[in-house]
Amino acid sequence: MDSQAPNKVAEEWLKNGGLGDIPLLIKPECRYGDSRFDFYVELPGKRRLFMEVKGCTLEVNGDCYFPDAPTDRGLKHITELESCLSAGYEAVVLFVIQMKSVNSFAPNRSTHPAFADALQHAEKRGVKILAYDCLVSPTTLEIDTPVPIRL
Repeated sequence: MDSQAPNKVAEEWLKNGGLGDIPLLIKPECRYGDSRFDFYVELPGKRRLFMEVKGCTLEVNGDCYFPDAPTDRGLKHITELESCLSAGYEAVVLFVIQMKSVNSFAPNRSTHPAFADALQHAEKRGVKILAYDCLVSPTTLEIDTPVPIRL
């Protein structure tokens, strides 16, 4: 599996108005604080945001979970996204579920409880959490439909 695929399809999704507007600027791998986020995006209306993309491949009985192993880096990104809010930026975590027809997405509390807690806290503070399934073929991956999120 291509670990860069989620970022590639997320960039295409952004370019096609995935966040509701066509971006004026998309800058991949952008530094902020002590992190390097997957995207810095400028949208019409002077909206500026940082986005972190996480590829999700763990599915159990139709429900998808992230992470599939503890992720200190992922935990750091969630915390840093919260700090972007206080500086006037929007902050988004996009979970790209690399399969179709799933029931829901949730943080994997059994694998990394601190990540699950941080994601829940970040959402309460204003970080937007998105999860989308994908259309998958042997040669393509395309973000498709929003998936219900259970925090």
